[in-house]
Amino acid sequence: MEEHKDTGAVFDAGYPVRLEEMVLMQLPHGDIPGSGSWKSVQPINKGWSTDEKYCIEGDQGQWMLLRLNTMSQYTSKRREFDALQRLEPLGLPISKPIAFGVCGEGTTVYSLLSWIPGEDVRAIIGGLPASEHYRLGYQAGEILKVMHGLAAPMQTEPWAKRFNRKIDRNIQWHEKGPAKIAGAQHMLRFIEENRCLLETRQQQTLQHGDYHIGNMVFDGAGGLGIIDFNRCDYGDPWEEFNRIVWCAESSPLFASGRINGYFCGCVPEEFFRLLALYMAVNQLAAVAWAAAFGPEEVKSMLEQAQQVLEWFHGFREHVPSWYVPDFQA
Repeated sequence: MEEHKDTGAVFDAGYPVRLEEMVLMQLPHGDIPGSGSWKSVQPINKGWSTDEKYCIEGDQGQWMLLRLNTMSQYTSKRREFDALQRLEPLGLPISKPIAFGVCGEGTTVYSLLSWIPGEDVRAIIGGLPASEHYRLGYQAGEILKVMHGLAAPMQTEPWAKRFNRKIDRNIQWHEKGPAKIAGAQHMLRFIEENRCLLETRQQQTLQHGDYHIGNMVFDGAGGLGIIDFNRCDYGDPWEEFNRIVWCAESSPLFASGRINGYFCGCVPEEFFRLLALYMAVNQLAAVAWAAAFGPEEVKSMLEQAQQVLEWFHGFREHVPSWYVPDFQA
């Protein structure tokens, strides 16, 4: 998750402010085309990605985001930049792709994107009225629906084959991991009973890959901006809801609005069964993922897993308890 606050820079309405007395840092590579005319370079030290990130002020006063990676990430970063190029004509509130290439005498890949201003929605939503929670969630669902209008390449592996392999991997990760989810047997039972539903999911689309409230910013004028496409991929568009747990933790109304906005208020019954399946599979992986970040993160993911189990009543039900089908302010 990328964050636009507490980065070592000073912010005003989502934009870094270049102070005259600030000693500007030097980029590790000065061979990025046009970098010689940049007015400021400020590091961004927040987020879970391995990207090295900088906020750039260009020679015309424009703000940009620079991401640096090792050459081992070239293919994935090229895919991310290409996805943003495909999305650009849709007019979505996301970063615009500016430049992509190799720098550092062939050691580093860079992506230069337009800056998305705003405040972290997760940080500010608690101070907003309930109607705004739902409205912003609804907007997030509408944006996601447009994003999913981009079809996956024809040669993409069939979804059922691919995701069944992911299920097996996540189960193995959980079984071999240092921490076990109390009540995991209920998740595993539900997964085994419902993985047959994957055969019905034939259409695959572009996926943001990490679509949740922590990767959204509020522009102050009622709109959302969507950030951090570094996990973008192709797959079942409904799998994109596997991280809605972060939305529901912050605001059940936001999470409900996100579902209703995506489906224009008419949510198909089969969606909820697949939602429960995807969330269960994701929780198994989340605990294993957290192990690399220390015991506190493992504890947090184990607690989150218990919350998910409660939402689905031990996975005896497939509509989460927080879901509001029709919110009236």
